[in-house]
Amino acid sequence: MNNVLLVTIDSLRADHVGYHGYERDTTPQIDAYAEESSTFLNAFSHVGGTRFSFPGILSGVTPMMYGGHERISEEQTLISEVFDDAGYRTGGFHSNLYVSGKFGYDRGWDEFYDSAPDESTTSKLRKWAKTNLDGRLLSLLRRGYDFLESSQGLNVGSYHVPADEITDRAIQFIKDSDDETPTFVWAHYMDVHHPFLPPEEYQREFRDETVSDNESIQLRRKFIEEPEAVTPEEHQTFIDLYDAEIRFNDAEVGRLMDAVKSTWGDDYVMALTADHGDHFLEHGYFGGARLLDVKNHVPLLINGWDDTGSYDELVGLTDLPCTLVDTAGLDVPNNWFGQSLRRLAFDGEWDRNEILGGYRDDDGDEHVRVREPEWKLIAHEDKDDELYDLTADPEEQVNVIEDHPAQERRLRKQLNDHRQLVRATEADDVERPDMDEDVKERLRRLGYDE
Repeated sequence: MNNVLLVTIDSLRADHVGYHGYERDTTPQIDAYAEESSTFLNAFSHVGGTRFSFPGILSGVTPMMYGGHERISEEQTLISEVFDDAGYRTGGFHSNLYVSGKFGYDRGWDEFYDSAPDESTTSKLRKWAKTNLDGRLLSLLRRGYDFLESSQGLNVGSYHVPADEITDRAIQFIKDSDDETPTFVWAHYMDVHHPFLPPEEYQREFRDETVSDNESIQLRRKFIEEPEAVTPEEHQTFIDLYDAEIRFNDAEVGRLMDAVKSTWGDDYVMALTADHGDHFLEHGYFGGARLLDVKNHVPLLINGWDDTGSYDELVGLTDLPCTLVDTAGLDVPNNWFGQSLRRLAFDGEWDRNEILGGYRDDDGDEHVRVREPEWKLIAHEDKDDELYDLTADPEEQVNVIEDHPAQERRLRKQLNDHRQLVRATEADDVERPDMDEDVKERLRRLGYDE
């Protein structure tokens, strides 16, 4: 095996994927590849959020290690650097600015497209306004923007680069490869992340009447700002739009894989996963970086191995880069903390029974969790802790921390051990970078806090 393809899809919940049992036909292309792949049915992100998940996917560490969810530390090793050092051509293509060069993800690539804007006239005007206008007037301008989005559904500016353009860029890089030099490609798709603006042809797969972009943007505002007022019909419309985006993204994955097969033949391995899922009011809110399963359970398949097994063991996204590097016959860096899934698929060995993770919010408060097959403990610095009996309550609706003190003590020891590991990997160069006004605005319009 010479060539490696990593496909990641932003915000794709496992339970909206066909081979995970979803009743709708959202992922026919992915499902077809799943039939000839190793599938890991209990794969979890270490926190449900892009900037918290990608340190695991691309540098093999849980989010708080090395301070990685602020930015990638110089002490971390990116998967692109491993392949680059081994003589691979490396290409990365995406449009999520939390995984941009600003955050340290541009190391080790021969070609890296992150859609980060040059400082435009609009950006300079925003920066001027922030510097020269008093807070009240600046707040009025922002509220005016929000009013246009919520009342009129106006989509002012671009949120992300659409899947077909990301596919085009990745395909061109693949076609430019030669038979002598192995290639590593990473393509990350943003279309399944809200706002949901799927092409009409994909909407018609799931509903009779299409929804305009303006209507979709207005509905998103309601989910964020007035979740208690969302009607059952509006909820179903939102799910329809989400599923239509998945179907659109699935078609682009199929197009990318057609190019892989026509260019590389059978000389490749492909991994597909998501950085996290999404909430759809199951817990009373929409979006947000959370530690519950609807936001953390993700699909994970590996195609190109001589194995088509389906595995129920708990695996985490830190295991993915270890697996791809191991599959290529390269040494896994010492500062990665996952395990190669080849041990599970080919040797039947897997000695880890938990997934750990956590993050610090913008106020500096820590939120950590340990998940086992039957139990999950979430510890918060600023509110009551949560314990869930996943056998009796798989949807995590009832906090039973008062009823099971022995389970709480046992799981809390694992969290404390993980905290010690985090402290042992603290780095000094991980302050969140300054971002220009265009970058902040795009992140804010995607529902992030910037």
